[in-house]
Amino acid sequence: MAYPFEKELIDLAEYDLAVRERLSAEGKLARGYHPEMEAVHKSNAQRLREIISEIGFPTISKVGQKASDAAWLIIQHSIGEPKFMKECYRMMMENSHDINPKNRAYLHDRIHVFQGKPQKYGTQLIAGGIPFPVEDKENLNREREEVNLLPLSEKEINQIPDLEEIPEIDSRDQEYISWRKKVGWM
Repeated sequence: MAYPFEKELIDLAEYDLAVRERLSAEGKLARGYHPEMEAVHKSNAQRLREIISEIGFPTISKVGQKASDAAWLIIQHSIGEPKFMKECYRMMMENSHDINPKNRAYLHDRIHVFQGKPQKYGTQLIAGGIPFPVEDKENLNREREEVNLLPLSEKEINQIPDLEEIPEIDSRDQEYISWRKKVGWM
């Protein structure tokens, strides 16, 4: 069955990933938010806004699983637009029965991390592949299982630092702090 906007959403997400892959291979993603990547993210978010205004949130029943996941990727990468990300999270909550619960978990955590708050599901990582601080280490795996995420090992959970140990949070990374303020995360 073909859904409205299915191919377009998938194409937008695939273009995002292709640009990311190319810039990464060229060594251009190592420091800061690359202008070309930012332009792709803004353009994709704008088109997704237009689609949402036409059909509502792109749930599985409206656009299919792959396109719904593609819409989530577009939202997840629209890091320069906090209001948009938060509004999409609200829509995901309203449609939680018709979206991939992992996508909602990832977006929740991403928003919290950009706000400098602990995450709930441990989906966002810092250097070394260690999760950014979490709200509740003891109940982390229970939260993850509720959204179909694999549990973390006890060793992985014990490696999760406290919030005050993260350089982005305690102002050691002024460029990142300035960017977060400029786009409205802080």
